[in-house]
Amino acid sequence: MKLTAIPKVSTITKEEFIQDYFKPQKPLVVTNAVDHWPAISKWTLDYMASMAGDKKVPLYDDRPVRHDDGFNEPHAEMLLAEYVALLKKAPTKYRIFLWNIFREVPALQNDFDYPDFGLKIKKKLPMLFFGGTDSYTFMHYDIDLSNIFHFHFEGEKECILFPQSQTKYLYKVPHSIITHEGIDFLNPDLEKWQALKNAKGYHTYLNHGEMLYMPEAYWHYMKYHTPGFSMSLRSWPKNPLNFAKGLYNIFIMRHYDILMRKIKGQSWIDSKNQRAIQQTNK
Repeated sequence: MKLTAIPKVSTITKEEFIQDYFKPQKPLVVTNAVDHWPAISKWTLDYMASMAGDKKVPLYDDRPVRHDDGFNEPHAEMLLAEYVALLKKAPTKYRIFLWNIFREVPALQNDFDYPDFGLKIKKKLPMLFFGGTDSYTFMHYDIDLSNIFHFHFEGEKECILFPQSQTKYLYKVPHSIITHEGIDFLNPDLEKWQALKNAKGYHTYLNHGEMLYMPEAYWHYMKYHTPGFSMSLRSWPKNPLNFAKGLYNIFIMRHYDILMRKIKGQSWIDSKNQRAIQQTNK
């Protein structure tokens, strides 16, 4: 794979952001984008456990998708205080994915505001993501194809991104928003996954307080090198085609996939994975 380092700047004006990154749809890391947030000094794993330790959280790991899995159905549940203790004790594959903690602990909303990058941010959808050492997400893109502002807290996270133009090289699974789960994007077997040799993407590391801008519909893979967590803020896709694709994914594609899992069972999942290989190798 050909990976280019994502540019890093300490600050940026919204005019510069719109002109240099949003319009050309290029990723960016801003290291001091929200230094004024109380969250920058307050948000640690221990702080989150003190504020929401009694809340039950959905947990996900890196097991391959099966036909009997519900859409975004968690693999386990645990109190947040227990989960944070687990993160600090030893490496674990369990991650928290798309958790809107602010509905359950509104006081946390006082720790941040919605930065003005020139895009309208969806204020009802701030989401948290937690992970332990060496846990990771499969390469995927967000179902609504939004522009994402991803703020990281505590520890270090490694990120690999690809624009949609590279989908033909990534072994995308049909009727889904993921690539073939057999690929290790940090150390891919390029003899087995030969099309990846042609893929051109981006790479970076995120540390506490840094923000990653992911343009709409970008593929992303993330691995936690230490226990930590992140918050994503979203802005609807501005490209009309991406907006339409997002609606299709939400209201048609995912329901069709769920139906076919019920009808065909595991053979549906297996056939999709095989088609990902066949279509990409063409």
